[in-house]
Amino acid sequence: MTLIKSISGIRGTIGGKPGDVLSPVDIVKFATAFAAFIKKSVGADKIKIVIGRDARISGEMVNRLVTGTLLGMGADVVDVGLSTTPTVEMAVTEENADGGIILTASHNPENWNALKLLNKKGEFLSAADGVELLEIIESGDFFYSDVKKLGSYRTDDSFIEKHIQKILELPLVDVAAIKKAGFKVAIDCVNSTGGISLPPLLKALGVKKVEELYTEPNGKFPHNPEPLPENLGEISEHVKKTNADVGFVVDPDVDRLAIISEDGEMFGEEYTLVAVSDWVLQNQKGNTVSNLSSTRALRDVTEKAGGEYFASAVGEVNVVEKMKAVNAIIGGEGNGGVIYPELHYGRDSLVGIALFLTYLAKKGVSCSTLRSTYPSYFISKNKIELSPGMDVDDILKQMAEKYKNHNVNTIDGVKIDFENEWVHLRKSNTEPIIRIYSESESETTAIHLANKIIDDIRDIVRN
Repeated sequence: MTLIKSISGIRGTIGGKPGDVLSPVDIVKFATAFAAFIKKSVGADKIKIVIGRDARISGEMVNRLVTGTLLGMGADVVDVGLSTTPTVEMAVTEENADGGIILTASHNPENWNALKLLNKKGEFLSAADGVELLEIIESGDFFYSDVKKLGSYRTDDSFIEKHIQKILELPLVDVAAIKKAGFKVAIDCVNSTGGISLPPLLKALGVKKVEELYTEPNGKFPHNPEPLPENLGEISEHVKKTNADVGFVVDPDVDRLAIISEDGEMFGEEYTLVAVSDWVLQNQKGNTVSNLSSTRALRDVTEKAGGEYFASAVGEVNVVEKMKAVNAIIGGEGNGGVIYPELHYGRDSLVGIALFLTYLAKKGVSCSTLRSTYPSYFISKNKIELSPGMDVDDILKQMAEKYKNHNVNTIDGVKIDFENEWVHLRKSNTEPIIRIYSESESETTAIHLANKIIDDIRDIVRN
């Protein structure tokens, strides 16, 4: 059983001893500290918090604990109920709230849950804010409101509809073109909130036929909910069986988007952002951002369109920070996360689907043909386990020194750019391991490069 506290929130498994898992005690303590933090950050004792959740089984229990705690802290609560992460992010600004909490463990299995925390912009807390919040939790420096100053509570289930409407109003979303294309689309929503957001979105976009898999939001995930190729066999077969033009798969909170081509092949989670960015860049010259572990293909399409590509540290908050700094018109992460600032600064599968279908309709080609227009890179994902107590930072420092004659980036671990490939080394914050991602035009070369780096690390450890 696991409990992980970090600057981005708290997550863990349900059931077990407080302090070891995500227990009611830990949930109440964390929600209390968040309310105290928001009061301090906005300089007011009366605050408004938006709360929403995915469909996992523990969601209602966690929701009641968090809601009651916020009311006890004197916060007015707007509960948007079953919703998506991007929808809750947008609801925070729509409500002019002081913050938000999303109850979701994202792609983790159904025995997990989490509290993801948002500031008044509907964006994840910065690293500095996260550190301050953790300090409040440890110090216990908070007070509950007296009976005359308890918060108010109301529900509002209209925000998914509002989210979809704002997507339809985007200049680069062409409903007429999508409708004319007569698409048949297959979807897999893992029995979470994609089931209440994707079907109405696709209907509003004018999709002719939708083949639905697992759209009942009951939290009973039919397979591992992370949208990786090894978990998508059923939807792949369904796309071929039904002669669908494309398949879409989302994770439980709908901020990651995987695409299946009409032949049942994976479009590639790294290429979700690449394709959507390609469409945006064809209509607006500008910059793009992804994290250091994402495919080089985004850089290629950006430079081809006359823009400039920038890399950020891993993590959505870091991508968003970099996007704002360089005025990027689109960005995201190679896990299928699309961030389109014209709508909001958050990973959003719904806007990703709308932009992708528009591009597919305008291009007039099959999904697999579109995929073939992009450079084919292969990413190998590995890790090396180290003995507890080892100085991982020193190992990374030595690796940076060893490859100093190449292009080395140390903003997040060590990334080494070679002429035709790259490798990224990052330490884990929870266990003594180094994650090693490598990319090349050849799968064999990517694996060989990762193994070479692993051997280098072992040499450093031995010496």
